[in-house]
Amino acid sequence: MFHMENLLNVSILDVFARLSVALVLGMIIGIERIRAHKTAGMRTYALVAMGSALFVIVSEEIVKYYTGFSALNPIMLISQIVVGVGFLGAGMIFMKDSKLMGLTSATGLWVSAGIGMAAGFKLYGIAVVATLLTIFVFVVLWYLEERIKKSKFVDNSDDSKDISY
Repeated sequence: MFHMENLLNVSILDVFARLSVALVLGMIIGIERIRAHKTAGMRTYALVAMGSALFVIVSEEIVKYYTGFSALNPIMLISQIVVGVGFLGAGMIFMKDSKLMGLTSATGLWVSAGIGMAAGFKLYGIAVVATLLTIFVFVVLWYLEERIKKSKFVDNSDDSKDISY
């Protein structure tokens, strides 16, 4: 039976913190994706990160209740996050006018899932560093990539060979 004090106990507050950290870090990545005019934005990245954290938390809870059962391996649930997010990412990748589109957004979602898993395991420092590095890739490396594409080092004579991410 549900009691209000169960909602406010330390473990529920811990779960709330873990899910919130994952959600906020996913949102930060998604904000950049919105700024870059990408389809997957703040809500998508936030949900992927928070969902990953949720699966980690659920896995930890399963371990508490089923320790000693030889047929149960809760780590397998965590590994399926990668597979599931890969499926989402595959749906984002498509060809448009002989250009590959959506690959960077798909990989960003995949990284966001990893950030969510880190937050789910209370590895907040790793989650924050991964978020900052992801933003670095989306912002700084995008700028650098655009400069390289426009430089004399890249043959821009045949645009059909260009693969856009």
